[in-house]
Amino acid sequence: MNFDEHIDRRNTHSAKWDTMEMLYGVSPNDGLSMWVADMDFRPPKIVQDKLTELLDHGVYGYFGDDGPYLDAIQWWMKHRHGWEVPRDGVFTTHGLVNGTAMCIDTFTTPGDGIVLFTPVYYAFAKVIHANNREVIELPLFNDNGRYEMDFEAYDAVLPAHARMIVLCSPHNPGGRIWSRTELEQVAAFAKRHDLILVSDEIHHDLTFGLKHTPMALIEGISDRLIMMTASTKTFNIAGSHTGNVIIEDPDLRAQFSQRMQGLGLSPNAFGMHMATAAYSPEGAKWVDELVHYLDENHKIFNAGINAIPGVKTMELESTYLAWVDFSGTGMPLTDVIERVQKQAKIAANHGPTYGSGGENFLRFNIGTTRKNIERAVANMQAAFSDLQ
Repeated sequence: MNFDEHIDRRNTHSAKWDTMEMLYGVSPNDGLSMWVADMDFRPPKIVQDKLTELLDHGVYGYFGDDGPYLDAIQWWMKHRHGWEVPRDGVFTTHGLVNGTAMCIDTFTTPGDGIVLFTPVYYAFAKVIHANNREVIELPLFNDNGRYEMDFEAYDAVLPAHARMIVLCSPHNPGGRIWSRTELEQVAAFAKRHDLILVSDEIHHDLTFGLKHTPMALIEGISDRLIMMTASTKTFNIAGSHTGNVIIEDPDLRAQFSQRMQGLGLSPNAFGMHMATAAYSPEGAKWVDELVHYLDENHKIFNAGINAIPGVKTMELESTYLAWVDFSGTGMPLTDVIERVQKQAKIAANHGPTYGSGGENFLRFNIGTTRKNIERAVANMQAAFSDLQ
């Protein structure tokens, strides 16, 4: 796979490129889009070939016989993550934001509190509020550029109306891979406070050196655990809006199944075919090549951005999302954003949207060509050249 290939995504209805000027004031004609979490690469050839086969057939009816799809999920999770997925516990949703919303809708009621370890992916809070639930922010502690949890502090402040935790594992935007010990602490916290635990593991395939542990492998938590996975981030097929909610406990599974039926939800045929093709040996080889490329991208990006006085990136253990701390510049974030968008001409996510702890940060998507990474670094260094 040639990840250096330039693919012009402008005027293709790309949220990442075709809305950047409206949202960030950065023109796609001379700017860089580094916000939305999709990559500027084509998926593996096996996925493209499957789509070509569907197009050549030319009849786009309802999807049936999900046996091969389930086989592919089970194969992938066993061989890549050591996790035996319960076949009858797999539910397919329209992506994992939809999966999160479905979990909130199924297992909580209006007014309930949903715990987020912040800063964290902004869509969680968005769907919590939209479902008339309350966001309970438990702040992660920034220990010299590395996020940590403090459950003694969390125990002391957790309100009585908390009913659910939504965990981001690996963490977006900080890129942390939670250790097995940390996951055991999360599980114990959920049990102590009788909370449903939703573990969003969408970035679990994109790791650098450290091994991701599925929450499903933590003992004693299955009676309250909802796992969420997807092929979409891994293989850059997010537009297929296909994700999986995987539930081992039969009572929780029955509740979720009833809600899915009540809403009349059924899967997108294109997404099912793409995921089935991707979860394969050929797809695995492509992912290994992708991770190597992303690892080099983040090393180049980190070195260049950290050379700017007062600016520091978090060390990336997973994801293709760089979380950059500008607090050392002494500048208000509004001034930082002005320089990034107007001078560096980069559209990046604003940290405050990720909740408490994001006030001095921007998130940059490094899932793009090496040339774009080098250009972004040069533009950023020029925009903050007076700090040199």
